[in-house]
Amino acid sequence: MQFWEKELETLQRKDLEKLQLERLRATLARASQSAYYGNLYKSKGIIPESIQSVDDIRKLPFTTKQDLRDNFPYGLLATDQQNVIRLHSSSGTTGNPTVVYHTKHDIDSWANLMARSLFAAGVRDTDVFQNICGYGLFTGGLGFQYGIERLGCLSIPAGAGNSLRQIKLMQDYGTTVAHAIPSYLGRLYDVFIENGLDPQRDTKLHTLVIGAEPHTEAQRRRIEDMFGVKAYNSFGLSEMNGPGVAFECTYQNGLHIWEDAFIVEIVNPDTLEPVPDGEVGELVMTTLDRHAMPVIRYRTRDLTRIIPGECSCGRVHRRLDRITGRTDDMFIIKGCNVFPMQVEGILMKASEVSSEYRIILETINDVDEMIVEVELNKDWSADFWKEYEAVAKRLVHEIRDEVLAKPIVKLVEPGSIPKSEGKAIRVIDKRTSTVEQVIVSCT
Repeated sequence: MQFWEKELETLQRKDLEKLQLERLRATLARASQSAYYGNLYKSKGIIPESIQSVDDIRKLPFTTKQDLRDNFPYGLLATDQQNVIRLHSSSGTTGNPTVVYHTKHDIDSWANLMARSLFAAGVRDTDVFQNICGYGLFTGGLGFQYGIERLGCLSIPAGAGNSLRQIKLMQDYGTTVAHAIPSYLGRLYDVFIENGLDPQRDTKLHTLVIGAEPHTEAQRRRIEDMFGVKAYNSFGLSEMNGPGVAFECTYQNGLHIWEDAFIVEIVNPDTLEPVPDGEVGELVMTTLDRHAMPVIRYRTRDLTRIIPGECSCGRVHRRLDRITGRTDDMFIIKGCNVFPMQVEGILMKASEVSSEYRIILETINDVDEMIVEVELNKDWSADFWKEYEAVAKRLVHEIRDEVLAKPIVKLVEPGSIPKSEGKAIRVIDKRTSTVEQVIVSCT
């Protein structure tokens, strides 16, 4: 099956906006069948005919994660439950989980978007695709699985963890493409080296797909250097489906967001007014092709921008820049606003350290401090600790210049930073309690 969907991916902008308008009106009509949107829109006199152009979407109220939690479990369901064939959900460890429902139509649409995304990144039906991602309520596993199968690849549903087994699967079946979160790929590479193996020499890998947790361009390049492959950035969020919302093509100049399935807005997170293309703001998204649970003007909290201009690949769907952080993962230290990605960007440029790090916020002698712990790379030697003092001092200055707050940098031995299951925990705040409080887990 061909997944260069030329009739959709190369539409003239006016034709694409006409399709969006038709689907937005249908989405409004469908959403109004849910208890939440039905009551909300009735109270505000909103009907599908209220929307005369795509820009009229600004007349509609925003939806937040709290709205999804407050209306748990079925308040946003817009169809009979018997039509629903699957749900995905967050863990709900801090309250009601956010849950999203899918009809058969929704699963088919998602699979097509995922297959389209992989095709854009150069994956073909001749590839052997190893999906190193958790299956279950988390969207990454099944989202990729259905797309891989729709594209026609031989799929290996490996799941997360068990690095020695992952390597054996790669070697036994000749894996050519793999999908994993960035923090895990660093650990997987270490296992290759510890066992006298080289992924560039001892596997057939040519492509990696990375996503699910924010990462810098420097970390992507480090992964490419370690594995000797091209690594493509994937963006998704469960409220919009999961993976397959936006994806890099082979030109790697931003992530094409599939505008036949989503309307994307970038707004100032303080004023909620739209910002021009090229300016960073908060990503707001609306589903256009989901039947069970449409979500309209969803505030993702992700910070990014629309990349101006057209892509050389010929696709007209606009491109998102990589996510630079989240409005809710920023922390304040010594009066300065800091995003973890700013710190990561400095660390990943230092050849002396690995990709494993964490930021600990702690009160020391009545002063709040930012402690950056980062593992040295595998070439470290206990005989040369004095040399690393200069490295730590350099990182202190570079981080201070970037975030305007002076950190405490601690270089630690490889493997000494605790590893979490799933997404990497990057920030731990100890300032307000004697019990560690995780405030950022790269969601």
